Amino acid sequence: MAKKKKETRIADVQDKLRRLCDGLPEKKRVVALPLVDQAAFMQVTLEDLQKEINQGGCTEEYQNGKNQTGNKATASLQAYNSMVKNFAGVCERLDRILPDAPIGGKLAELMRDD
Repeated sequence: MAKKKKETRIADVQDKLRRLCDGLPEKKRVVALPLVDQAAFMQVTLEDLQKEINQGGCTEEYQNGKNQTGNKATASLQAYNSMVKNFAGVCERLDRILPDAPIGGKLAELMRDD
């Protein structure tokens, strides 16, 4: 199976998340849909960053001048740590907006890997 482009992967996640917004009152939809777009982008980007971290590790060597060397967190790890916090915040906001779903309902549908 060919690797999907990032835009396609984001659109797939957006579609799944937008289904959760079906039936929301318009006032809530206006707030929820931009959050869905942000969440979809962050989810796919976090997956990509996670792959980079798994392949390259969490640290890299650096050298400042002739004698100052050491290890530091990779840029991918720093971006991941920052984005995962923002992703959690967006998900919490969406959770407050979306109606409660019965177990096995819309949440189970979202978690299914089609």
